[in-house]
Amino acid sequence: MTACSSPPSIPAQFDAIERIPVKTVHVHDQRIAYLDVGTGAPVILIHGFGGSMWQWEHQQHALSQHFRVLTLDLPGSGLSDKPEIDYRPDQMLDFFVGFMDAVKLTEATLVGNSMGAGLAIGMALTHPARVTKLVLIGGLPQHVLEKLTSPSIKRALETGAPPWLVSLGNWLFGGLMTESVLKEIVYDPSLLTPAVIERSNRNRQRPGLIKPIMSVRENLPLWESGFATRIGAITHPTLVIWGAEDRVFPVAVGEELHRTIKGSRFIPIPAAGHIPQWEQPGMVNQSLIAFIRS
Repeated sequence: MTACSSPPSIPAQFDAIERIPVKTVHVHDQRIAYLDVGTGAPVILIHGFGGSMWQWEHQQHALSQHFRVLTLDLPGSGLSDKPEIDYRPDQMLDFFVGFMDAVKLTEATLVGNSMGAGLAIGMALTHPARVTKLVLIGGLPQHVLEKLTSPSIKRALETGAPPWLVSLGNWLFGGLMTESVLKEIVYDPSLLTPAVIERSNRNRQRPGLIKPIMSVRENLPLWESGFATRIGAITHPTLVIWGAEDRVFPVAVGEELHRTIKGSRFIPIPAAGHIPQWEQPGMVNQSLIAFIRS
């Protein structure tokens, strides 16, 4: 019923390898799009910088056989609304708590990729009672810009161009930009089929997307001062998963994150880049199921 009542801009079905109804819920008067499959212990999958829930397309079936799996497009991303806010870490945490309340979850295991891992870390530090377990895939470390090795993402974070100019460039050259970024994120270029690139570019062209993405660079100092220095205080059971060929944050960054969180486990994924859950879903899904069920 929720999906049927959504505006035309939100499709009824998830655009991925299988057909899953897209649901919506209102949080702080903003519409949040999400997937909700399976039953059992709740698990929330959180995408990264400039991403959307398609990055978890290979997790939906496998994880839903064991858990209730919720996958959202964060505010400012994907199919969700893109409000005129600053997208500060505290605002994103407030939206995330509101999302959990709206779907009636008191706590859940949080699985975050890249900057989504940063949001999961923020939840563990700020709202520890809402987090059961923590899985951090490819991020997010302290001193982000120092450890970032992706030229495309680094340029995006360091650019001084105004949003309107970036939006124009995205409109004119979006396909080339999308393919360039994906080739740095994904280790195996054969996975970047024309259909995958077209879908990614279509998601990137959604109205209102550029300003929220660009706000990330302005908020990195807030992440560094407010959360990154306290990562060592996390006490939740934590699994750190890292692509062994990650060209955004090298695997050594993942090992350092693992050492910082006492008692955490570390699993490198061979032949995978920054989104190992998409490149090597079999290995990642097996690791996730074993860790969450343990």
